[in-house]
Amino acid sequence: MDFLITLTLILDSAVRLSVPLLLACLAGLYSERSGVVDIGLEGKMLAGAFAAGTVAALTGSAWLGMGMAIVVSIFFALIHGYASITQRGNQIVSGVAINFVAAGLTALLGQAWFSMGGKTPQLQREARFNSIDLPFAESLKDVPIIGQLYSELMSGHNLLVYVAVVAVAVTWWILFRTRFGLRLRAVGENPGAVDTAGISVAWLRYRAVMITGALCGLAGTYLAIAQSAGFSKDMTAGRGFIALAALIFAKWKPVNALGACFLFGFLDAVAIRMQGASLPLVGQVPVQFMQALPYILTVILLAGFIGKAIPPKASGTPYTKER
Repeated sequence: MDFLITLTLILDSAVRLSVPLLLACLAGLYSERSGVVDIGLEGKMLAGAFAAGTVAALTGSAWLGMGMAIVVSIFFALIHGYASITQRGNQIVSGVAINFVAAGLTALLGQAWFSMGGKTPQLQREARFNSIDLPFAESLKDVPIIGQLYSELMSGHNLLVYVAVVAVAVTWWILFRTRFGLRLRAVGENPGAVDTAGISVAWLRYRAVMITGALCGLAGTYLAIAQSAGFSKDMTAGRGFIALAALIFAKWKPVNALGACFLFGFLDAVAIRMQGASLPLVGQVPVQFMQALPYILTVILLAGFIGKAIPPKASGTPYTKER
């Protein structure tokens, strides 16, 4: 029974840790399916987190914080789109530049506005997205196994956790069951054919980039005002890059992305749980090793277990309209 409780707690932590990865992974999926490589997921998440934390601290409204996070993240996404689509610039360089600008700008503005070392003020409960108890969660809590899983694992999460799960189903439906999704996949594979059909390649890619920005804004919102009680400097901590790794691991498919992000969240949860633990023949495991474990296992998984991951054929290639 103790094992079940421990496993449930680890899985619960894994769900919470995987949500920002999942939202960012889905964001990258839209962009890369359209043929635009986006290394700047990390920067857009960070900018969104800062906007959410700042507005929530000033207004006391989590909803206004989320709205501003989405607006700011879409703004950065449009900058990347302008550089990559309109100006046909190097998409990698543009994404890296956004990461640097967001990291520097959030720290600078945070210090200038709040004088707290780049942090925003601690948020009150009403300025955050708090946990939601599902129906009958409390009454089923003492039921063996099923009640434990329902009350601890499925219930008690904030709104954005459930939004992230729904976003997977919505993304699958959009990509594989709608005209927009068909065109989006086509423009990532053969933009010339899409252009020949009389469809604007640039406008399709801009729409994909804006969806990417909105999802990155939600990921940043989750970090700043759902998982935490305010913004702190560099709080994304490389999650945007892990999301890109998860996207490759998932082979650019939304349902696979859910599994990949949960796996990375689970590895992170196990690493946190095992910090300070002692193992037979090894003794106490260094904290630094446990912190690095998810990243080490990510490299191992990507290198040896996913097979050949083939990106969209036009990914990273600016399109020049034929005359």
